[in-house]
Order: sequence, then structure tokens, then C-alpha cells
Amino acid sequence: MAKPIIRISNLTVGYNFPLLDRINLEIQPGEIVAIVGISGLGKTTLLRTIAGVIPKLSGQIVGDIRARGGIGYIPQRLGLVRHASVYHNVELGARCGVRVRTDSGNILDWSKRKSVVIRDCVAQVGLSDKIDEPIRRLSGGQQRRVATARTIAQKPQLILADEFLSELDKENADSIISLMKNYVNENQCAMLLVEHHIERAEQIADRIIDLSEFEIKSPAEA
Repeated sequence: MAKPIIRISNLTVGYNFPLLDRINLEIQPGEIVAIVGISGLGKTTLLRTIAGVIPKLSGQIVGDIRARGGIGYIPQRLGLVRHASVYHNVELGARCGVRVRTDSGNILDWSKRKSVVIRDCVAQVGLSDKIDEPIRRLSGGQQRRVATARTIAQKPQLILADEFLSELDKENADSIISLMKNYVNENQCAMLLVEHHIERAEQIADRIIDLSEFEIKSPAEA
């Protein structure tokens, strides 16, 4: 069996107090895992912990993931540069995903290769006609597609996505789901996503995990 992209062991996450406890999870190359559960359970906290945005409270997160660009994170608030164009936002991902040297060691025109990658990723999310538009002029759904393009341009080994399909109509959601499933399979990376709609989770994921079983309950609830 292939080595897991990421292995999580006895992980506890939270802030001043724990929200989720004793999480154990392995994600294999080419696999998409969706996590579901009620609002406020700690789903976003789990993704932020894996991404390294906040520290874990205890446990282990182990993965053979490169330090620069190995994790692609699509947060709920997206983190796009609103005054910059679609092109330049996707370029932020491509800077990690496009190598300066080829395997032979010859220097290529990095800028031109990067531009090809950026335009291809923008085309894959159906926004070629918006490539020079500033982010602030795009709809919420279009901005989520830009964030997706930025992530695939990065060529990460692990994609973390927090409600990344929200604000998308069915046609665009179906298109992005197909894109991500093909991308994960072809590149043998892995994806862990939070999804509120169970139907969409079932459509995109190979496995669905309900985090309710890891919730820490107060004595009154126990």
C-alpha cells in the first residue's frame, strides 16, 4: 500500500479549550475525504490546525509534504488580494508550483512557463474572460473559483478546503467538483474538505467523516 499523504494520530484541536479530541485519520494518495458535522463543532479549527495556522493542543500530524507549497489551503474567507487581478492572485500559487529548473538542470524562462500555468488554471475554472479583472469586481462564487485556481496552480500534495463550494450554483459546483476529482486522481495528491451540504460531500468525496464522534462534551451533556 502507498504511503499516506498525511497521518493524524490522537489529535486534539481547539483554542483556549479543546473542541475535538483523539482524532485519528490517514489520507492516501488520490483520495478525497469530506468532514461534516454541526456548526461550531470544530471543523474549521481542524483544517486550520493541519494547515499550521494554529497550533495543535496534542497529538501528531505527520506527512511527507514539502515545506514550500506542499499544502494548499482554501479558507472560508479565501485570502484573496481584492485590489489585484485574477491573474495576479493565481500567480501567488503558481510561484510555488512552477519550478525554476527542469530535471536536466537547464534554466528555462520561468516567467513564461508560469504564465502558461496561470492561464490554464484560470481557464479550468471558467474565468478566462475575467483574468484581468480585480477581485473586488467579482461575485462571491467567482472569487471561490479564483481561490480554487490559485490552489491547483500551487500543485500541492495536500489540499485543505473549507466550504469552498459555497456560493456556487449547481452548474459551477458540478464543474469544480469534476475538476478537483480529476486533479487529485491525476496528481495522486490528497484532499480534505469541510462541506455543509451532505449531497455535495457525497458527490466529491471517497469517504465522509462525521466529526461529532470526536466532540468533547461538557459534563452536563455527557
